[in-house]
Amino acid sequence: MLEGKQLILATKPFAKEDRAKSWLYTLSSFALWALAVGAAISPIHWVFRLFFSLLAALLLVRIFAIYHDFLHKAILKNSKIAQVLFTIYGYYTLNPPSIWKRSHDYHHKHNSKLYTSSIGSFPVITKEDYHALNRSQQIKYLFIRHPLTILFGYLFAFWWGMCMLSLIRNPGKHWDSAIALLFHHSVGFAFYYAGGWPAFWFGFMIPAFVSSAMGSYLFYAQHNFPTSTFKNKEDWNYVDAALESSSYMKMNRVMHWFTGNIGYHHIHHTNAQIPFYNLPAVHERFDEFNVVKTTSLRPADIASCFRVKVWDPEVNRMLALKEI
Repeated sequence: MLEGKQLILATKPFAKEDRAKSWLYTLSSFALWALAVGAAISPIHWVFRLFFSLLAALLLVRIFAIYHDFLHKAILKNSKIAQVLFTIYGYYTLNPPSIWKRSHDYHHKHNSKLYTSSIGSFPVITKEDYHALNRSQQIKYLFIRHPLTILFGYLFAFWWGMCMLSLIRNPGKHWDSAIALLFHHSVGFAFYYAGGWPAFWFGFMIPAFVSSAMGSYLFYAQHNFPTSTFKNKEDWNYVDAALESSSYMKMNRVMHWFTGNIGYHHIHHTNAQIPFYNLPAVHERFDEFNVVKTTSLRPADIASCFRVKVWDPEVNRMLALKEI
């Protein structure tokens, strides 16, 4: 069994982009999304419009995984066309490229490291630190991790967290957050102006809300699950954090496609230069990636991920609220 740097080096052959494949998956995903939105705003029965609206949401999730790989420079590196395309996408989905990349790169360098892992991720504190908080601080901490907060990820994670909060804290550094807010709401108004409230809801708001909720939950559950582990800076290392604190989220082939294989998150954290379309092959090739911690999108697993609240170093596991 390979460990540490040996494992990273062994995955390098898979960290090579097939440029044609990258463009094919990128352009086809955008085209399918545009077709789904077109169908969602067309004058057909509302049941079919809702179906295409939800399909558009799933396609936004897939495109986000591709966008995420582009910002990691795993695909379409140095392509000016891709830069323009994904910048517009980032503004449209309230994920300004600069702030997303800065926070996400930090997340990769500090994944599951106590006291610093909260930047670019959901906060995790120890049981002792939780008890040291005053009541309002405890409520704020639990609110950030609450299922309803993640369900309304469109508002709390993206509109407020990614854009408004960054703009308020440092408008000079995060000026692109203002552009994202202006562009996003302008597109929403354009849907309403062109097709009224039905076009706004089916073509714009439902896809934005559902894709944001899915994205928020996927990011949460990939590092907040019952068997995830957290360590102090002194005991932390990169590969162990990838394999022990990043989940392999089991899905069927359809959902793996719609989520851009992001369920193989333990592999992605081991080597972020592996394009999303190569992750399944890495999973098949290396036994090291098959003996890891898992979760899924089954209701029971979703509920168990939401139950975990704080890290207890004495028992070396996450605790539920009733155990704190």
